Amino acid sequence: MQKYILFILIISFAFATNLNAQKKGSYKKVLDWGYWQAEQPEYEMSLEKNVEFNNENILTIKSVKSKINGFGTLMKTTKPDLYLGKTVKMTAYVKNEDVKSWAGLWMRVDYYDSNVLAFDNMEKRPIKGTSDWGKYEIVLFVPVEATSISYGVLLAGTGQVWFKDVKFEIVDDTVPETGINKGRENKVLSFEAKAKAIGNEIKRITDEEKNALKAEVSSIDKEIGEGIISKEKVAELKLKKAQEHAANIEKRVAVEQEKLNQLVQDKVDGKIGEEANPKKKGGTLILGSNNDSFDNGREINLASMKVYNGHDDKLNRHIKRTTSQIVFAIGANNLITDGAVGNSDFKYARSHFYEWGLTYNTRILKNDNLLHAKYGLSLMYNNLRPTDNRNFQVNGNQTDLVINPVVLKDSRFRNVNLVVPLHLEFDFTKPTVINDKTYFKSHDGFRLGLGGYFGVNLKSKQILKYDIDEYASREVTKGNFNMNDFIYGLSTYVGYKATSLYLKYDLNPLFKDNAVKQNNVSLGLRFDFN
Repeated sequence: MQKYILFILIISFAFATNLNAQKKGSYKKVLDWGYWQAEQPEYEMSLEKNVEFNNENILTIKSVKSKINGFGTLMKTTKPDLYLGKTVKMTAYVKNEDVKSWAGLWMRVDYYDSNVLAFDNMEKRPIKGTSDWGKYEIVLFVPVEATSISYGVLLAGTGQVWFKDVKFEIVDDTVPETGINKGRENKVLSFEAKAKAIGNEIKRITDEEKNALKAEVSSIDKEIGEGIISKEKVAELKLKKAQEHAANIEKRVAVEQEKLNQLVQDKVDGKIGEEANPKKKGGTLILGSNNDSFDNGREINLASMKVYNGHDDKLNRHIKRTTSQIVFAIGANNLITDGAVGNSDFKYARSHFYEWGLTYNTRILKNDNLLHAKYGLSLMYNNLRPTDNRNFQVNGNQTDLVINPVVLKDSRFRNVNLVVPLHLEFDFTKPTVINDKTYFKSHDGFRLGLGGYFGVNLKSKQILKYDIDEYASREVTKGNFNMNDFIYGLSTYVGYKATSLYLKYDLNPLFKDNAVKQNNVSLGLRFDFN
């Protein structure tokens, strides 16, 4: 068994390493449209000329793999100065071929990288299949605090799209917004949220210029090694580059500092309203796992016993390095005798187990989502129902199955264990990138857990039901039954999102000194409500 688990670990790690290698890549451009290109590309971005349209520029996104779970996009980001406080319509012509999932225009209005003020990607009115050139549009209101507008065209899954003539125009405020996140419904940002965002932008500018300087210094060092420039000019060149980037930092930071000063003045003048409090809104009840986004109202998840006060609260808690889950499992339970579960002394359909627990899931590597340590505390209820009108009877240090002289309506033997489960979990949930920031979520993709558990037996009891003289009788016997007090075993699960197939095997025999060793085994479904 141990060799088998080690083999799975090695194979899984090798597979995961290969997946992670695919995540590497770089930002590239087609004309002035940017895109992320992985080392093992899923999409091809290119420029085409068409005489039908007087050789104007036509951009295209084409899948290069037969199966793709993500999406590809060409995008731009622009300053929103011309559109602040106005309703904007973005239009473009799109042609599509064999789009299996969906495609669409998209537009996002941001306040730095901290808040999405408005968003639409046409997911609710998707472009699918094959169709000739058509004109599509997105309408969003641009709040006055917006700092950038990003837009483009995306292709989810496989197929190909072409697009051209992307235009913006200001329309009347009576034109309804198309977005799932509407600009007019955006909550008022607090003084603290704005100040923090400006502070983060100053840090981003500084880091960006420092990294650019580092790259240029590295390039100079490389040219020295290749003999392109002399050592005498090195100090002069490096000093010049340092002065250039220092000037850039000073100039760019001054702009943000002025915004911060104005923000403070607006706060003093009482011009900044209070941020809407999502706790005061109504709530949405959820039973089960729900990793999807929702509005800024309160979500009450009955399964995980958590309350989320708006989308941002939910996102921030789901991407923490350590998250918690309520675990529930149910399934079949039996005993392995002499290495086999066949011809069992216990009913297959009516012998069952269930488990309640609380687990914590910690991402092991800071910037990689594959490996997780999963640990917690669980109550396991293992039930066995003997066949052939039998029940357990203690004979000294032996616990035997004997035939009961009374016709039994039910014979059940229950053990309750308190255990500490420990698993190494491989979580293949893909990272989410929002505003160039990577978020690592868990329990939103394929998962594999390998590990075990240890704990103690809290109680054992036998329940017999029968009729005597037309009276329904119930006999409950509590005791040790020569059980092992210490429980330990191996367990594994494999599944998608919250639902997994779950297998447990006790390494210790059920009874301490029985001549025939019998080990508990359970197989069922496990639900990790994140």
